[in-house]
Amino acid sequence: MKFAESEAISQLIYKSIDSRKAELVAGYKQSEPQIGYFYIDDVLPEALALKCFEVFPDKSEMRCLKSLREYKHVSAQMDKHNPLLEQVIYAFQHPNIVQLIGDICNIDSLYADESLYAGGLSLMAKDNFLHPHLDNSHDAERERWRVLNLLYYVTPNWDKQNGGHLELWPNGPKKEPILIESKFNRLIVMATHDRSWHSVNQVTVDGSRCCISNYYFSDVPLKNTDRFHVTKFRGRPEDTFTNIILDFDANLRMFIRKIFKKGVRKNPHIYKKDKG
Repeated sequence: MKFAESEAISQLIYKSIDSRKAELVAGYKQSEPQIGYFYIDDVLPEALALKCFEVFPDKSEMRCLKSLREYKHVSAQMDKHNPLLEQVIYAFQHPNIVQLIGDICNIDSLYADESLYAGGLSLMAKDNFLHPHLDNSHDAERERWRVLNLLYYVTPNWDKQNGGHLELWPNGPKKEPILIESKFNRLIVMATHDRSWHSVNQVTVDGSRCCISNYYFSDVPLKNTDRFHVTKFRGRPEDTFTNIILDFDANLRMFIRKIFKKGVRKNPHIYKKDKG
């Protein structure tokens, strides 16, 4: 992979994370028995982070995912957008960054994903949401385990009452979640395994919560209990009917994947680079 365009940005990211490495290690280790995570603010210089927001695509330029499971806008086809966004997303894939985050999370085998399988850009506008779910356990080829989710937020002045914030459910989707605000210039890193239920609460304002995301993969799962699974959604604790439907939906999709190991169709959310 060529990192020339994002080398300077990766150095800025590295400096920010490394300067607070000790506290991030402590935070991740404390949360690791349930859902390991850490977050760090002011990852990039403010002007650069603001520029990311200014050039972020409008939701009309992104793919809309709307169902009972979720309502959001996504894109992995980075060459359709401003080059800065591609530079930033691949800066998080620089080997030095991957190694540093692996050190913080005590993960030896760790790989970035150039294809941006399920990563890339996401935008959540008014009424958008993401129900509690477990991420798909593997990469597109079912060769490596998905182990870390990196979420970098670039919308300035995004307040708590706006919604669109990450929720972690360390005791499962029937208990109370931990809310981590999607603050401007904040990076959240969370573990993905068979108990890392997470969601995004509904956006309540006319605005766009913009996020640049990456997944890291590994040769081995984070927990011994991990088994292959498709993305599993659940309703919120008060949504009994939704929970029944989504539970049936997850079981049906899992049954299909047992027959067709790579699915009945290829996931369209990957970066299809122009070979020319």
